[in-house]
Amino acid sequence: MSGGRFRGGGLRAYTLLYLLFLYAPILLLPLFAFNSGTIIAFPLKGFTTDWFVQMWGNATLRRALTNSLTIAVSASVLATCFGIFAARASTRFEFPGKTGIMGFIMLPMVLPEIIVAMSLLVVLLGIGVELSILTVILGHTLICMPYGIAILSTAFASLDRSLEEAAYDLGETKWSAFRLITLPLVMPGIISSLLISFTISLDEFIIAFFLAGNEPTLPTYIFSQLRFPKQIPMIMALGTVLVALSIILLAIGEYFRRRGIARIGGKDSGGFL
Repeated sequence: MSGGRFRGGGLRAYTLLYLLFLYAPILLLPLFAFNSGTIIAFPLKGFTTDWFVQMWGNATLRRALTNSLTIAVSASVLATCFGIFAARASTRFEFPGKTGIMGFIMLPMVLPEIIVAMSLLVVLLGIGVELSILTVILGHTLICMPYGIAILSTAFASLDRSLEEAAYDLGETKWSAFRLITLPLVMPGIISSLLISFTISLDEFIIAFFLAGNEPTLPTYIFSQLRFPKQIPMIMALGTVLVALSIILLAIGEYFRRRGIARIGGKDSGGFL
């Protein structure tokens, strides 16, 4: 009995230390973002919002943020749309070479990003495509799509086929049954795919570094500013804003997840929050 209590207490202590190690840097972001000192160290000097004002007044940062949001939204939508098609095909139909085709589609998930980035760079330059935001969107769609397929395949596989068959019996076409029955039921998976793809694209550095050309993205801009110590507090302010945005997106995703479960009368076994 005492051995079991010791193991349980040790596991709880390990969990707390792990969470502290994982989230302590995030908790320090707002502390230094509102600190008036330019050196990231304790003790703190005073409260200020100047770094947020400086961040908003930085035209290059605004451009990088706009580019990154454009890329992340576009890549997440494209990756999720392609993921819906692939997940639907893999879970509902049998066709020659299915295993090999799906394995080939999922390959970017396990390939080193530096290899993917260099390969895309060589191919795009070889066919005469100018590097821009569009090329980054293509690269991010490629690496985000396997994650979307993995999520959406689970959602489609757990769907009761008898619901679609009942819709056919009631006179619905395949498209209307898919639109009115299937899509609403897999909507939690779609939202999860959008969120994970958006997050992956927003903080992806290697592909953006190779394929963006002269267009800055948020990760490449932050990397370029780390050489200047006076810019670090502004980067902390930016990190605080991004953390707040991530929490908002997580709350939205959780709301739609619970709404989707309630719609089908399922049991909530945990989720984003």
